[in-house]
Amino acid sequence: MAQVDVQYTKPIHFALQSRMFSLFMSGSFLTRVGDWMDITALNWVVLQFTNSPLHLALINGCRLLPAFLFSVPAGILADRYDRRRLLIFIQIGMMLFTFCLAYLVEMRQSYWLFVFIVTIRSILAAMDPPIRNALVPNLVPQTALISAIAINTTIIHLSRMIGPAVAGMLLAVTDLEDLFYINAWGTLGVILSLHIIRPNPSLETIKKEREKATFREVAAFVKSTPPVQALFLLAIVPMVFGFPYTTMMPLFTRDLLHLGSEGFGLLLSISSVGALGGTVWLSIRKEVKGAGRWLVYSIIGFGFSLLLFIGSTNIITAGAAMFLVGLTSQTYRTMSRITLQIHVPDQLRGRILSIALMDRGFIPLGAILIGAVASVTGTLSAGILMGAGCIVTTILIVVGRRQIWNL
Repeated sequence: MAQVDVQYTKPIHFALQSRMFSLFMSGSFLTRVGDWMDITALNWVVLQFTNSPLHLALINGCRLLPAFLFSVPAGILADRYDRRRLLIFIQIGMMLFTFCLAYLVEMRQSYWLFVFIVTIRSILAAMDPPIRNALVPNLVPQTALISAIAINTTIIHLSRMIGPAVAGMLLAVTDLEDLFYINAWGTLGVILSLHIIRPNPSLETIKKEREKATFREVAAFVKSTPPVQALFLLAIVPMVFGFPYTTMMPLFTRDLLHLGSEGFGLLLSISSVGALGGTVWLSIRKEVKGAGRWLVYSIIGFGFSLLLFIGSTNIITAGAAMFLVGLTSQTYRTMSRITLQIHVPDQLRGRILSIALMDRGFIPLGAILIGAVASVTGTLSAGILMGAGCIVTTILIVVGRRQIWNL
């Protein structure tokens, strides 16, 4: 029988007091650093080999679009089967396909074969977040739920801060394929932690309910819960207009600031410093008040921060802008996840989160749109569209859905 953390016997608010949660975060951190090195290398190798904004948008479309198709099936699996074991199988598959990508880069195989393998790996990657996010609350008591969600996001952004910077330095001294090899081996970190941890055993009491999980009850829950509807609607805006900035960053860095791979990695890392600050602050809070207003203000701030970056003429101003981009975008992202998890019961968690995480699928659509604009009217116009789109569309949605303020 699985052992319960001793911390579960008394109320706690800081999630790292849970041994199982701490182990999982430790393994995830190592793996996520490798993931961000991989993303940095992926974007840079495509731009270097094709010199095409559209090819850059396409590879990221293939990387992110599977979220539309496989997020919901993953959520159903998360509510029916052992979430820990599902993650183990997914991570092993991603490790093997990453080795394949490293080999293709090393052998200078065709761009389209590279796209194919990226797409296959992305199918597994699309299934990971709904299951992972559904597992996190199972590793802590209810009193530490807000802290756990914020810390999970903090780990993502800490790795995002370190990964691109390390990748930028390595790109200057080693071959591109080495970054993929490093990421593949780094996946062992989360696989080992998943072998050790055990979720809260009290959740076994709803096992039979999980086995009968259907999507009909989820539809009924969303229909009867206006706050969840508002969160789903608002989430589309930054995904279409704002978050494609990570995809287009190589282009912005090269064309607007005239920097190389080191500058590209540095700017992404700076944005993660801002993101880290916001999520650390949220991780130590016991409750969140006025979530709706925080969500709206953070998206609008995200848009203004992007405009500031696009208008930058030197690395100092660009760095300050990217700090604000990270702070505002991830304050929104974390607040949205916290608010959603609070409103969702555990037996529906996997399926509800799978719908919410489908918002990632709008990123490649936005990236394709921004990439097309950049190809036709120039990089500067594309950047302005991103910032202005965040601001204007958010205001229009709030005017039409005033209940967002009551979240």
